[in-house]
Amino acid sequence: MSDWPLTRTFRSSSGSVRWDTLGDPGRDPVVLCHGTPFSSYVWRAVARALAGRYQVFVWDMPGYGASQMSDGQDVSLAAQSRVFTELLAHWELTEPLVVAHDFGGAVSLRAHLLHEVRYRALALVDPVALAPWGSPFFRLVGEHAHVFEQLPPALHGALVREYISSASSRGLHPAVLERLVEPWLGDLGQPAFYRQIAQADQRHTNQIQHRYGEIRVPTLVCWGQEDTWIPPVKGHELVARIPTARLEPVPGAGHLVQEDAPAELTAALVAFLQDPR
Repeated sequence: MSDWPLTRTFRSSSGSVRWDTLGDPGRDPVVLCHGTPFSSYVWRAVARALAGRYQVFVWDMPGYGASQMSDGQDVSLAAQSRVFTELLAHWELTEPLVVAHDFGGAVSLRAHLLHEVRYRALALVDPVALAPWGSPFFRLVGEHAHVFEQLPPALHGALVREYISSASSRGLHPAVLERLVEPWLGDLGQPAFYRQIAQADQRHTNQIQHRYGEIRVPTLVCWGQEDTWIPPVKGHELVARIPTARLEPVPGAGHLVQEDAPAELTAALVAFLQDPR
């Protein structure tokens, strides 16, 4: 994984977390949170662009990417929001700018509303935030994870490739697709893939979605207009619930906006982070 090395390790309550920073220390901190079934790798272009003016923090959630994967590991949204809270304390970031995608959106929202983590501003990109969520495939796997774990490796690999491919409206470059699939292969990766789906419980967003009206930090909601995983109408619904939020549609992009429209997304984030009021 030399194309996107995470050189530092934090021992969290849910396993070892691999993380790193880009940009000069002392600049305003921006923390990027990935979703599922991805890793911080999806943020590489945005992170490198933002590093010219910010100190950018990237991390792989426990059970994802280069971070620890282990049998019996708690990788639920509840666990990830606790880990994020621990990690921000470890970094000594008291009020960072936060950008979060997919499940990372739920993680950042839970940390803010339940663990009282303060942000200077929050940007949410196609976040998991409002019920109902989870595709029919996602629910099927979650209900029968023990069966899917036993798939022959070749069939499992084909399933993961097809699933990840469907997050992009424009199609992923083969090298990028393989890089996103790689962590989910092998003796550790295959069970970890089904573990994170099995533990994806909607009650963890049910616990907070009635509190979105309490959010007072400036909030940007970006949404790929060709998202087939979470329909764009959810973006409008979320903005209507958060008093400080505004919507930034991203035309032509699917759920994986970072890959489908990195320039457009980066431009929207830069404009917001510079002046989030």
